[in-house]
Amino acid sequence: MNKAVRKAAPVRALGAMSGTSLDGVDAAVVETDGHAILEFGETGYRAYSEAERMVLRAALGKWHGDEVEAAAALVTEAHREALSPFGDVDLVGFHGQTLAHEPKGRGTLQVGDGTALAQAMGVPVVWDFRSDDVRMGGEGAPLAPFFHFACAKWIGADEPVCFLNLGGVGNLTYVDPSFERPEMPGALLAFDTGPANAPVDDLMQSRLGLPMDRDGAVARGGTVENGALELFLAEPFFARMPPKSLDRNDFAEMVGLVGELSDQDAVATLTAMCAAGVAQGMEHCPKPPSRVLVTGGGRHNPVLMRMLRVSLDCPVEPVESVGLDGDMLEAQAFAYLAVRVARGLPTSCPGTTGVRALVGGGIVSAPETVRSRP
Repeated sequence: MNKAVRKAAPVRALGAMSGTSLDGVDAAVVETDGHAILEFGETGYRAYSEAERMVLRAALGKWHGDEVEAAAALVTEAHREALSPFGDVDLVGFHGQTLAHEPKGRGTLQVGDGTALAQAMGVPVVWDFRSDDVRMGGEGAPLAPFFHFACAKWIGADEPVCFLNLGGVGNLTYVDPSFERPEMPGALLAFDTGPANAPVDDLMQSRLGLPMDRDGAVARGGTVENGALELFLAEPFFARMPPKSLDRNDFAEMVGLVGELSDQDAVATLTAMCAAGVAQGMEHCPKPPSRVLVTGGGRHNPVLMRMLRVSLDCPVEPVESVGLDGDMLEAQAFAYLAVRVARGLPTSCPGTTGVRALVGGGIVSAPETVRSRP
């Protein structure tokens, strides 16, 4: 590993995230010492084509086979294309693409070859962030909470705050910034709230041939079917105490609950399910947060944001309201986590994943040839 990473000095780390929405690869630079955020750097995005999304969808829920190998090759190449333009970085955090997630069963699977990416980039790559946590009895997700803690410090929060990520799956991080470090008991509580954009995206694709309900245009014209919403909230997942996590397809039957509804009513109901799952999850917070800061694609949906504001008893704002980038927060998180892994710092704890002890999970792959600085 290069000297800049081994030292305690700040590191320019490049993080990459390909999430459950299957829209593309986000890339972002963060300068950090593994504790504080010192500076946010440049960002980039590499969209998946519809043909590439079909390859990824075909592999979802699978653990091996030709579809998984095809998805892994695609993910590695897409990340090489997304990350290669970035120069002057010391380290890469590569999350890969989650295809299957059964923390209490077969484990967790994120595909993509971190070793091949290290050779292509010429800098060390940290990858396979989740497996060690699962092996230690944790959920393996969510992993962004340690970064959310650093973000709360960066924005100068002096009261508890929640970060709500609305990607394919929703997840919530409760941060108490009065604590000095994220691994201290009580500093963090994190868990998946339920499905978010994934069921809406899947229904839009199957019925209308569109990747998403852009700006909530379809949901806006519909009426929520309360019977389907009640059946959704009766799912055992919502009675479980956190930490807890979901696979993208764990609530696939939701689309069946709205199968006989019109397009507008079906999308409105699925959107309401996302908001209702968040409202249920907020009941687990140790104290009422001062506000909920929303990141991920769901914050662009005004119908969903309005539902959240009606359902929650505190202000609900996009993370841009405090100077953060909601499109890049997860990529930035894996840049930050990569530095923690490289320096032997924990990346998850009992309050975030339910793991039995502090874990700093991840593989570090060093390149055979180090890229020279520009």
